[in-house]
Amino acid sequence: MEPCTPDKLPITSIDWEPLIPMIGQANRNLAYYNGILFGISNPDVLLSPLTTQEAVLSSKIEGTQATFGEVLRFEAGEAPESESRKLDIEEIINYRSAMKLAENELQNRPFSLNLLKQLHNVLLDGVRGRDKARGEFRTIQNWIGPTKNIKDAYFIPPVPESVKEYLYNWEEYWHLDRPDPFVQLAIIHGQFEIIHPFLDGNGRLGRMIIPLFLYEKKLLSHPEFYISAYFEANRDEYTHLLRDLCIKSGAWNKWIEFFLTAINRQAETNAKKAQQIIQLYEQLKIRTISITHSQFAVPLLDYMFKQPVFPSNSFKKLPGMPTSPAILTMLNKLKDEGILKLVRQGSGRRPQVLALAELINLCEGKMIF
Repeated sequence: MEPCTPDKLPITSIDWEPLIPMIGQANRNLAYYNGILFGISNPDVLLSPLTTQEAVLSSKIEGTQATFGEVLRFEAGEAPESESRKLDIEEIINYRSAMKLAENELQNRPFSLNLLKQLHNVLLDGVRGRDKARGEFRTIQNWIGPTKNIKDAYFIPPVPESVKEYLYNWEEYWHLDRPDPFVQLAIIHGQFEIIHPFLDGNGRLGRMIIPLFLYEKKLLSHPEFYISAYFEANRDEYTHLLRDLCIKSGAWNKWIEFFLTAINRQAETNAKKAQQIIQLYEQLKIRTISITHSQFAVPLLDYMFKQPVFPSNSFKKLPGMPTSPAILTMLNKLKDEGILKLVRQGSGRRPQVLALAELINLCEGKMIF
């Protein structure tokens, strides 16, 4: 197999006719989802669990095994079952940190290759791949395959000498005014994956840029779009269609159709889940105030939405909160009423660990607590 020679952007061979209905649907579905986002006064709080779940699923496509529940337990101070699982979790946390960095940067400057390298630097900080030219574009050949022998590769990205040329073209295309931004984004994601500009982390970074593009183009009011669930559920088709972009004629149209389907399905799913989270928050706010009779009920609930598994002593670091005994009294009341579930019993100086189970189960779509 020879190294891939990507098409120069923009792609001129797209057959637009079959894409038009899918584009219209994508515009409607994303606009509806963004309307929900726009109406959320505190998206960092309410959508925090979904952001973590997206990081879990995107990393899972690359082979990590850590679950959503394990990440939440780890952040609450629970030790993972193995060193390998700990590394998985740290990769997921890095993904989330990189997304936050990108959101902050895009408020002040446009997306660039320098920002891309910054995100890669954060993504691989202290985890597997940290010694593979972290934060730098590759200068050696890489490949994807079952062994460490390039002869067994089922995909070989472009030769390293051409990587920067392709990336400059890719960056220029990102900022072009194209006929449709969803088709443009499909091409941006696909081209990034076949350029494979880093020695590690390309898949996660390529999926990360999807909400960032939508955010920078003002199609989303917040860079919160969770697409990895569809890619994970259709992983074989996802990877095959990407590889076909280098070897089959007409592959771009098939890839764009797949990508638009993913946008449409996930826009619908994301809208439904965001609405369910908002409804749950409003219900729990009323119940929490009623149960605790405390002016601190809403800040307490906000913290639990942002970190739905937590040690009972974690609130003492929050400004303006009452004494530790007062907080413990409120938590025990919420536990007695079934709002919180006990994850780990307290012992000596070790605090108990609690979970906002209904929120976690809603995000996962199944009972895990």
